[in-house]
Amino acid sequence: MIGSEHLEVRETSIPGARIIVPRAWSDDRGFFKETYVRSKYHALGIADEFVQDSTSTSLRNVLRGLHADPEMSKLVHVLRGEVFDVIVDGRKDSPAFGRWESVRLTSANHMQLYIPAGCLHGFLVLSQDAIFCYKQSAEYAPQREIGVRWDDPSLAIEWPDLGSLPVVSAKDRGNRLFADVFRV
Repeated sequence: MIGSEHLEVRETSIPGARIIVPRAWSDDRGFFKETYVRSKYHALGIADEFVQDSTSTSLRNVLRGLHADPEMSKLVHVLRGEVFDVIVDGRKDSPAFGRWESVRLTSANHMQLYIPAGCLHGFLVLSQDAIFCYKQSAEYAPQREIGVRWDDPSLAIEWPDLGSLPVVSAKDRGNRLFADVFRV
């Protein structure tokens, strides 16, 4: 682990991807935490210029993804609820190309996930609902977006079993296999 003032950082098996845990100050009123301080994140090597913040709400068993943008990195966290968050390395020049890693992000554990540009990202909501926050280094551009099937057998992502198939958007149901997208 490397650290910066009030931040704990854990490396992942995906080069450049990191789990960040900001310190939360709690008392009988609730908690306070800094979700992003540019100087502190720059000191950790996360020097992206974030230009767009986005938020989604989802109900239990909703699965969003897998999505990537070759020009967009993300810093994500959960404001309410719990998700099973997955990244897949979609950078052909990476030694981890095609490898996935997961982390449970919850409002209680305060974890954030930094996702380098070009990595695929998706999540499955485990709680009754979730509020999911994205800090993005590029504005959303549908023409750049890459989509890969969440259930691609070649990736073999070990999604939690919630007793039924996840709720997936029509757009995500149309995503292609990893090998077809990346021509491997």
